[in-house]
Amino acid sequence: NNVLGQALLTKRMGKTRVIAETGAGQHGVATATACALFGLECTIYMGEIDTERQALNVARMRMLGAEVIAVKSGSRTLKDAINEAFRDWVANVDRTHYLFGTVAGPHPFPAMVRDFHRVIGVEARRQILERAGRLPDAAVACVGGGSNAFG
Repeated sequence: NNVLGQALLTKRMGKTRVIAETGAGQHGVATATACALFGLECTIYMGEIDTERQALNVARMRMLGAEVIAVKSGSRTLKDAINEAFRDWVANVDRTHYLFGTVAGPHPFPAMVRDFHRVIGVEARRQILERAGRLPDAAVACVGGGSNAFG
């Protein structure tokens, strides 16, 4: 939901290019998918170490038309991919939207990620109540970067 919402926002703002960072690659694949769907140019920054570990996701992103840039500076991981994506964004802000994958960055990005991810929780709550008649005692969700839990 976050990726689709922000891709639509990119189109609404009249921008033609999306950049994103990714660690394990799921956010990169989702971003590349949305960009392919909406006809947006897509650049994904990924730490060199992560590109080696996640070669299958790198291949998926490229098959979807994304340019994947392996970041070779610093620790060559997600932290450095975020730094490079920021550098790109500030140099190309007129036509580029930075599609954050986590609750980081300046306002309004954390709020946008939260609000787009919130849709999943609202839909899940409604469906559980419809099917079970009550909310569960516990719920389990992935929280690698925290954005799903934040939503």
